[in-house]
Amino acid sequence: MITRKQISSLKPHILPSLISHISSLPPEPTSFTEANKSSHWGRAMAEEYNALIANRTWDLVPAPPTANIIGCRWVYRIKQKSDGSLERFKARLVAQGYKQQEE
Repeated sequence: MITRKQISSLKPHILPSLISHISSLPPEPTSFTEANKSSHWGRAMAEEYNALIANRTWDLVPAPPTANIIGCRWVYRIKQKSDGSLERFKARLVAQGYKQQEE
């Protein structure tokens, strides 16, 4: 027996595999190597890198020997319009903040 309260809290069961088959968009890459094989992602990474350079996001300096240097990685997303069609390929360069340590 399902009560009224349970009905409002039940979430629809959506099959992720069904959604991926319906979508005509390519899958998002999970690594740089995978993304580098596509010219779309290469252009998106170049745009992001050029924007970071133009905005003077960082300055290159020699690393002190005691410094804890954190790395970075690329994150890839496919942006869609409201009708579900492709808007653009977006790449972001993000810092790996979880590697940061307090001294």
